[in-house]
Amino acid sequence: MYSVTKRISMVKQPYGGYLNKKQFDVNTIDDGEILNEVENIHASLIGLVVDYLTRFMMGTPVKEAFGISLQGALYLDLFFYNTSGKKGVALRNAKKLLADINGLDYKSVSNACKLVGYDVCFRAGIKGYKPVEGINPDSDTIENIVIMLKRSLAFWREYGPITKVGFTFEGGYTDIVSSGDGDYLTNDTLWDFKVSKGELRSKDTLQLLMYYIMGYHSIHPKFKKIEKLGIFNPRKNKVYIANISLINPETIEKVSKDIIGYK
Repeated sequence: MYSVTKRISMVKQPYGGYLNKKQFDVNTIDDGEILNEVENIHASLIGLVVDYLTRFMMGTPVKEAFGISLQGALYLDLFFYNTSGKKGVALRNAKKLLADINGLDYKSVSNACKLVGYDVCFRAGIKGYKPVEGINPDSDTIENIVIMLKRSLAFWREYGPITKVGFTFEGGYTDIVSSGDGDYLTNDTLWDFKVSKGELRSKDTLQLLMYYIMGYHSIHPKFKKIEKLGIFNPRKNKVYIANISLINPETIEKVSKDIIGYK
């Protein structure tokens, strides 16, 4: 059984992808800001920080916004206890970092960068963990993160309101895909945040389509009202939207059966 992202990595998609990026309308927002060219921490960490701090700034309690980070720290502590009998300090450190996350100030962003370093323990396993003490974003990196956060908040003022933050698919998992969590729902759109430097990729669009299909099969009725799939990239300040009614039903059926594993 695999996560959504792991399952996607195993799939050879047709040319252009199951859900071609050409099916998305694109809106580029010009805020007059230019990001610094060099960042000194991994792009995946920056993506998590922008996502979680956006959730926090939009009203999600900080403990909930960084819930996966805390889970990862707990997993790390359990690993140390089970392998050496030593009591871990990861969760204590994570809670200390969490306590000093208050907004878009330098210390809050720096602490958030360290805190999301625990995510990998939950998402991919302990072997991918690198000590969070080594995550030290410089001023250029923090400045970029703050710009992206401001873009995200402006995006939600236009495309919100948010109806659900951080959702799973109870009742929609299968023997093949057993985990995966989405970012945001509005009244009629399922949204994903991507902070990549490149353009939309086929694995991004497939991920979004899988989230929609799994949501539709889940116990949560709100997914039945979803009419559009959307991606926002605060790094590029671009909005991508596809109408589900225009997606070939055969594509949805093929992804449902061959990739997710519905009978």
